[in-house]
Amino acid sequence: MHNEHTALDIVQDAMIKLAEKYGDKPANEYPQLFQRILQNTIRDHYRRQKVRNTWTTLFSSLMPKNEDDEFDPLESLADEDNPSAPPLPDAALQQKQVIARIERALERLPARQREAFLLRYWEGMDIAETAAVMGCTEGSVKTHCSRATHALAAALKNTGMELP
Repeated sequence: MHNEHTALDIVQDAMIKLAEKYGDKPANEYPQLFQRILQNTIRDHYRRQKVRNTWTTLFSSLMPKNEDDEFDPLESLADEDNPSAPPLPDAALQQKQVIARIERALERLPARQREAFLLRYWEGMDIAETAAVMGCTEGSVKTHCSRATHALAAALKNTGMELP
């Protein structure tokens, strides 16, 4: 975490979740439960931050140069070639098949490789953040990500998927 207040808020949220959901568990189980809850709370924070940043960037790029005018960014969007429109049935089927192949390939990865890969490339964390979440060194994160990437590429190529 780059912001101490945000980090403290995340720890507090994790502690509240632990107390609410697992207060009846034996005290010797708290450290493991808290560690998992804290990791999930950190991931949730980064997911929300990523979505928030995407929308902020998107809408700020639609703002007019003259800020005196009232502006509704939704009115400026054209309906033609709208990327939020549902894809055609054949494109949707192809996309589902590709996603299913990727998910099957991810499931076959060792747990640490899968975790490193998802944190780095799905959650968009940098190496230091990923290492902190996983509780390992930055070198281990690099190794896990490299092995995961090569294993995924080989698995997808074996299914006949063309990689760029």
